[in-house]
Amino acid sequence: MPAALRRLRGVPLELSLTDAKRLAVLGQMLSAPQPRTIAEVFDGLGEVQMDPTAAIARTEHLVLWSRLGRRFKVADLDRMVWEDRSLFEYWAHLLPTKDLAIHRDAMRRYLAGDATRHTYIREWLAANAAFRRYVLRELRLHGPLRTRDLEDRTAEGWRTGGWNDTGRSTGMMLEVLWAKGEIMVAGRDGGQRLWDLAERVLPAPSGEPKLRPTDVARSVVERQLHAGGVVQPRSIGLAWHRKPQGWERALAALEREGVALPVIIEGLSGPWYTHSDLLARLRGFRPRTVLLSPFDDLISDRARTERLFDFFYRIEIYVPKAKRQYGYFVLPILYGERLIGRLDPRYDRAERRLHIQGVWSEPDAPAEAGPAVAGTVADLAAWRGAREVVHEGPVPAAWRRALRA
Repeated sequence: MPAALRRLRGVPLELSLTDAKRLAVLGQMLSAPQPRTIAEVFDGLGEVQMDPTAAIARTEHLVLWSRLGRRFKVADLDRMVWEDRSLFEYWAHLLPTKDLAIHRDAMRRYLAGDATRHTYIREWLAANAAFRRYVLRELRLHGPLRTRDLEDRTAEGWRTGGWNDTGRSTGMMLEVLWAKGEIMVAGRDGGQRLWDLAERVLPAPSGEPKLRPTDVARSVVERQLHAGGVVQPRSIGLAWHRKPQGWERALAALEREGVALPVIIEGLSGPWYTHSDLLARLRGFRPRTVLLSPFDDLISDRARTERLFDFFYRIEIYVPKAKRQYGYFVLPILYGERLIGRLDPRYDRAERRLHIQGVWSEPDAPAEAGPAVAGTVADLAAWRGAREVVHEGPVPAAWRRALRA
């Protein structure tokens, strides 16, 4: 660690808001130079959220395109998930298989504790023990299977007062067994998941050591600190169902070692932390202009996005069309370390046409950003294989010439 950073140990460093935003962008691998491979992205981020909404492309594909650009190929990702098994799916995220031991800890502790939801699930599993045995036996004998390939043999139906109460007990049994790590997604039949026993999808390596709780906590905390760029303690350590045991001690140890650095951010209440590796790279920050998925981790915490980037964003998929402020699947525009606007795209696969249904700029968005925004739209069109880009809605006057060229 550089001497300058060693002197910071234990003493909060004052950061400008601009530098704090740059650290967040660095952590999310959205600055230049771009990463070169899918594996490099997963090494840096630790996970990528999934979502099937595909007005332009699935979320996990957009997230990887935002980092890799045109070199990202969906076929390469599919091979890593379904053939090489170097990535696996868990709770609407893609994760590196080499981190499976870390995530197994969360799987084992899924139903620990006294939370009302977990108490209900424990009792529901006990009441449906025969149904659980049936599901596991069918998967062992005939898997991989779709949800509809299994009979609903529940003795006590799923009743939590939500959308999944009616006729969804088989699906909920599979979801619970997935959360516990007993089964995994082995493949897909169109949009449907194929389920199988976890030991068949990802067999544990012979002699794989069981990580100690301190090792799990340290890994989770450091990875999240690095990927987040600037992070508050309340959001550090959350891994799926709860925070790992000893996460506070892990954060304190990383702070003593000079890895986790306390910082004060101009104009924001604290405390905050950053990672020493990112701070060392801050001076060499190189901006890019990028379109972001609504579920991109740079902006997925909407409250943090408002505080840090002064950017209000809500996805409007479930808002009636007449009441939408912007559009169905609007992509925020990242310009360096600033969120300067948003864009509503739709890709017509049959016509190979990219429709831009509206572009909106923030009040302080720079006029000179127009060519960079147009360039990233062109990159999106090229990546999707569009033969034409059509603007159909509003475009900021300052960007109009560049976007409609």
